[in-house]
Amino acid sequence: NKPISSIDLMESAAGAFVKAFMEEVPDRDALISVYCGTGNNGGDGLAIARLLKEQAYDSISVKIMRFSPKESADFKINLDRLKLTGIPPSELSNATNLPKENASVIIDALIGSGLNKALEGDLQTLIKNLNKLKKKVIAVDVPSGFPAEGIIDPVATILKAKLTITFQRPKINFFFPESANATERFVVADIGLDETYIQSLPGPWKLIEEKDLTGLIKTRKPFSHKGSYGHALIIAGNTRTMGAALLCADACLHSGAGLTTACIPENGMPALNAYAPEVMTISRSELESEVNSGKFNSIAIGPGLGTNASTLKLVKQALDFNIPILMDADALNILAANPALLHKLPKQTILCPHMKEFDRLFGTSANWWDRVSLAQKKAKEFKLIILLKNQYTFIALPEGDILINPTGNPAMAVGGMGDVLSGMIAALLAQGYTAKESAILATYIHGKTGDVLNQEMGMYSIPPGELTLLLPEMIQSFCEAS
Repeated sequence: NKPISSIDLMESAAGAFVKAFMEEVPDRDALISVYCGTGNNGGDGLAIARLLKEQAYDSISVKIMRFSPKESADFKINLDRLKLTGIPPSELSNATNLPKENASVIIDALIGSGLNKALEGDLQTLIKNLNKLKKKVIAVDVPSGFPAEGIIDPVATILKAKLTITFQRPKINFFFPESANATERFVVADIGLDETYIQSLPGPWKLIEEKDLTGLIKTRKPFSHKGSYGHALIIAGNTRTMGAALLCADACLHSGAGLTTACIPENGMPALNAYAPEVMTISRSELESEVNSGKFNSIAIGPGLGTNASTLKLVKQALDFNIPILMDADALNILAANPALLHKLPKQTILCPHMKEFDRLFGTSANWWDRVSLAQKKAKEFKLIILLKNQYTFIALPEGDILINPTGNPAMAVGGMGDVLSGMIAALLAQGYTAKESAILATYIHGKTGDVLNQEMGMYSIPPGELTLLLPEMIQSFCEAS
């Protein structure tokens, strides 16, 4: 869609890679070895070696794997250009008797994103040998042997990268947990492709970006009052799991609900009064009459609820109320044990399962590609929003789209973090945001708040209550950005 030749696009990609590489490896004296195939990924590698030389990285060796007689036209052009730099490439025709590797950094430009079958033969042998060296590997676009999308074979041979510098868009498979065996991190390098054209292409996969939240958060207006921002009901907690209810209700309070009421066991009311005195309470026996009074605008049910006969009754009651509803934790386990209830879920119900809860609900999946595909299918079938939690959370929408949330980090892997997310969604639903908006806003801001605590404040492990305290400030920042 742009008047640019493939060789010029390759030069742009190589330049973008080098820029990112220089941030990762600033030492100009580092010993660098570039392993190139003979296709376009190898052509990228040859251009990268030349451009690094121009940036005064003088200790560069280039190794070309000629395991096939084929070579791309752009590879050949960049090989001729490389020879003018004084870097003498070495060529290997098989994977036996490889030369000793003294480099501290290996650039992987063996195979690009066009891989459509498992590696075998000399290439497989080479990659196994390189993995044994335990060098710092930086991959060009994708680690060699790693599929850009589709099922990730857990026993496939993949050159394991410390960092992958990928072009223009992250590959879908980078967001699946199985990718951790292929690359520890990835960064996206803009290579100048036409954004308008990319955005016009059809497809179900969407990446949530900060700009997508611009204008969504409603600023608080003069003369508004607590009744202006909705009343959320949290149905949660049990004798030994009251903490989940407290975290959920407190997060709802901090996420802007005008009023928050928790329906909890009576023996938990003193704890809630001490933890968050702003949250009102009702007993289990009062639930039906209170909800039918029409004063609630959203329901979150499940955190710490338990799965006995009395809580099954609570779930059935909640499904009869004509109010936007989110179901999490034990409410999901109750659905799994009573699958007929799935057909009674109101349209646009939000389900927030982690992997095990999802598998209990809809059946075990062998891998994450199949699991997300199943979430897509079930969201369409039941007209639900399924928020499948992981480091990168997938939001499956009723119309078939899958939204990928890029915020969040391993420091958030703490019990109770999901309860906070549920409280946030309940607050947004109560304020009148649609189910889709509530899912997107809460998931992104939840992860972004965790990123601030981890990266800017240096928190190795984030207590959910600490994250909750920062929510008002973080939400306000999105108001100001819009």
